[in-house]
Amino acid sequence: MRNIVLFFLTFFAFVLNSCNNMEVPKKQSEEGTKFMAVDLFPTSERPVGQKDVIELRTEAIDTVRIGFIGLGQRGTGAIFRYTNIKGVKIVAICDIIPEYVDIAQKRISDANLPRADEYAGEQDWKTICERDDIDLIYVTTNWMLHTPIAKYAMEHGKHVAVEVPAALTIDECWTLVNTSERTQKHCMMLENCNYDFFELTTLNMAQKGLFGEVKHVEGAYIHDLRWLNFAENENDFTGYVNNWRLEQNANNNGNLYPTHGLGPICHILNIHRGDKMEYLVSMSTNQFGMTKYAEEKYGKDSPAANREYKEGDMNTTIIRTHNGKTIMLQHDVASPRPYSRLHTISGTEGFAQKYPKTGIALEPHAHSYVSDTEFDSLMLAYKHPITKEYEEKAKEVGGHGGMDFIMDSRLIYCLRNGLPLDQDVYDAAEWSSIIELSIKSVENQSMPVHIPDFTRGAWKKNLKVTYYQ
Repeated sequence: MRNIVLFFLTFFAFVLNSCNNMEVPKKQSEEGTKFMAVDLFPTSERPVGQKDVIELRTEAIDTVRIGFIGLGQRGTGAIFRYTNIKGVKIVAICDIIPEYVDIAQKRISDANLPRADEYAGEQDWKTICERDDIDLIYVTTNWMLHTPIAKYAMEHGKHVAVEVPAALTIDECWTLVNTSERTQKHCMMLENCNYDFFELTTLNMAQKGLFGEVKHVEGAYIHDLRWLNFAENENDFTGYVNNWRLEQNANNNGNLYPTHGLGPICHILNIHRGDKMEYLVSMSTNQFGMTKYAEEKYGKDSPAANREYKEGDMNTTIIRTHNGKTIMLQHDVASPRPYSRLHTISGTEGFAQKYPKTGIALEPHAHSYVSDTEFDSLMLAYKHPITKEYEEKAKEVGGHGGMDFIMDSRLIYCLRNGLPLDQDVYDAAEWSSIIELSIKSVENQSMPVHIPDFTRGAWKKNLKVTYYQ
């Protein structure tokens, strides 16, 4: 009898142990047992022959010759903006849909600029990267091609500007970092929200100490995209070719688009410029919105209404930094609610937020927002120098209210003057890494997950973000 009892005890212990997805490390302290963030993606040593690209400066380029790959909504918008930027030459344009190439070419001709060389083959992006008369490759394709094209371009001597997110996996993040370090070429993710007027102003406010010690920040991408994800007219700029973005929502559950909310607040916290993100926890609601929308649009018996969509409607991710700051991120593209990126800054001396109400609160009366008059005075007094330089032209040219034009103008300005870019490859990797890290945390009951140090210790070199002028 005793042997039978021992057998069943041993059996149940084995079963319980096997039910765990993975072992969660613990450590003992005077306070008792503490759970540690799981290091699923350890930081490897920098390969021999590579060096970091913190504050990378490259040879100044008088006229930046550009090849555009991907000419959908983002790509054709970029073409128009670059026809309004001095010191550039649009050399080549590429998309697998010939009509998109035609639209881009018309925007170039409307600006009385020379025609660009045209490409429309599925592998023609490689040909553009291999050309010796191009300095910068500008990538606005679907997400899955961002890292492969960026890597190939850098390996062929080109600087790269790549749309968000720059990478989808941790392996891809390391690919971008290692390729940039090995080639000593710029790889900038095109995070336009860093250049919105309120974001630039609050960055300036934070750097000048208006909020005191910034201790907590919030960002989000809350944007009802159900109509766009299920769009049927994919070839007239109202949808994604082969519904590729819908497939991302069907196959993954986490924060799938973190960078718009994260980029500006990471610069306010000086991430990898004196601080770094250490670990995160992530949690998602169940999925409701995609199924409901598909049922209403196609019927309850339709394939669209009866397939699985893994992405929870609302994902919330919490990040802690090395210096004890916290970041809250949210992602929701399936709910009927107003657009929001949150952009919240909380410090020891004050507070600012862009959504849902734009306002600033300061000591000693921080229980209430400052008056409209005082708000306007603060926004004028702390207007970022970059905003002062580009604001008028940015509002004229446009692009998400002008921030796209500022982003592109800053990229070209830095390349033409041999200056470090405002955003580097570590920004691209860190901000994009939240995708897979949040997915892993959600899969494992919001388990704390360690965030790799893509700078491999170089985050200690500088103490704050600098936009060089």
